[in-house]
Amino acid sequence: MIEALNILLRLVIWFLLTANFSVANIIIGICVALLLPHSRTAPGALRDWLRVLWEVIVAIPQAYLEAFELMFRPHQQEEIVMERAKLRRSPGLVFLDIFLITFTPKTIVMKYHEEGWYEVHRVRRKKGR
Repeated sequence: MIEALNILLRLVIWFLLTANFSVANIIIGICVALLLPHSRTAPGALRDWLRVLWEVIVAIPQAYLEAFELMFRPHQQEEIVMERAKLRRSPGLVFLDIFLITFTPKTIVMKYHEEGWYEVHRVRRKKGR
C-alpha cells in the first residue's frame, strides 16, 4: 500500500511539472514513476501517510487565510527558525512535510538538514505596534 502511495506521489509531481494529461504523457509519467529508484529506507507507515494527507487538506484554508492577512495587514519582520522533523521519515513523507511548510504564504523551507531539522524562513507582524 505504501509503495502505491509513493508511486502516486511521483505521478502527481509529474503531472504538476508537465501540466499535460494526454494519453502519451500519462504513459510516460507512469513509466517515470515506476523507473525512478526506490528508497531503501524504511517505508512510512500508512497512518503517517494519512496524517500528512489530512494536514495537506487542512493547510488549504490556512493558506488562504494567511494570504488575505498578508494583503490587508503586511508583515515586516522576518526570522529564520529551525523546526524539528518527525523521526524516521521516508523521502516521500519528508517531501510532503516540506510541501506543507512551504504551501502556506508565511513560511518556506530553505534547507533540510540530514540530522532531522528544517531551516524555515518565516514572516510575521512586528510586535509592540
